[in-house]
Formats: sequence, structure tokens, C-alpha cells
Amino acid sequence: MSQAGVISPFSRSAKHPSAEGGRGLACLIAEDPDDLAIHFAIRRAVFVGEQRLFDRSDRDGYDADPATLHILGLCGRVAGGAVRIYPLGDDGLWKGDRLAVLPVFRIRGLGAPLVRFAVRTASERGGRRMLAYVQPQNVGFFRRLGWRAVGRPQEYVGRTHQRMEIELSPHPRPEGPRS
Repeated sequence: MSQAGVISPFSRSAKHPSAEGGRGLACLIAEDPDDLAIHFAIRRAVFVGEQRLFDRSDRDGYDADPATLHILGLCGRVAGGAVRIYPLGDDGLWKGDRLAVLPVFRIRGLGAPLVRFAVRTASERGGRRMLAYVQPQNVGFFRRLGWRAVGRPQEYVGRTHQRMEIELSPHPRPEGPRS
């Protein structure tokens, strides 16, 4: 893919977006410092500024874990959403969390491509199942994307969240050289 800088309300950067449905929506794994700064700024705007779930930052130990993948959602070249995913152990269970879409990008439908990209990426990396804890107003959205509610709602950071899960499609592992 061509290299194209991403514009954001916070910064600019990013390479190699993966287009979603021809609507100018794309997702990519944030790997360089500029992309990661955009990812964290989007999360901070939503979880600290808008929702007030955290006082100063929503970052935790998973953000420093090399197994964690930080994903950006783009509308054209503008970054407007973020999510992170990471494996939970070696049994194929992955977790998706910190799904954040800036308000102006919600009406553009950026959340669904972010969730689909996260699911596909976990599956491509050997995941068999993925879980997420979502706020009650987002349960229907996740159900429409193929997720199912598991158990009863739980409190997290002072707010109710519902555990959701999805089975991941198996992806064949690339074969190495044959001897």
C-alpha cells in the first residue's frame, strides 16, 4: 500500500491502512511513536475527558506489554478511533478493550470496522475466542457484529459492563520452507 500520513485532532502519522468497505474507513496497527501517541490521545479524550472513567489516564500495564496490539481507526486519512487487543495466556483467548471512537466519527460508523479488524487480527494471530467488557448501551452493537453476552453485568471503574464473547474463525498458519 502507499504510504500516507494520517491526520488527527491530536497529531499526524500512520502507514498502511487496510480499507473497509470502500467508505474511506480503514484500520491499522499503530506501531511507531506518532501512531501510538494518536491512539493514546483518542483513548484519553473518550475515557478521561468525555466519559470520566479515569482521572488522568486510562493506560495500564497492558499498554507496555509487547503482546498488546494498539489499533487505530481511520476515516480517510484522519484517525478517529482506537482499540487495543492482547492474548490472555496460550489457549487462544484474546481480549479486546479500550474501544474509543471520537464523537464526530461515531456517526461515520468507525466503531464496526475497528471491532471487525480487532477480531480478524486476533484470529490471524492464532486466537480462537475473544472477550470484551462493554458498557450496556453498546451490547446491541456488539450483538449485531456476532458477539454474545456471557454472564451477568459487572461493575468496572464504577460503571456497569457486560462480558461479551465471539468465536474466532480459524486462519491457516503460513507454512515455513519445506525440507
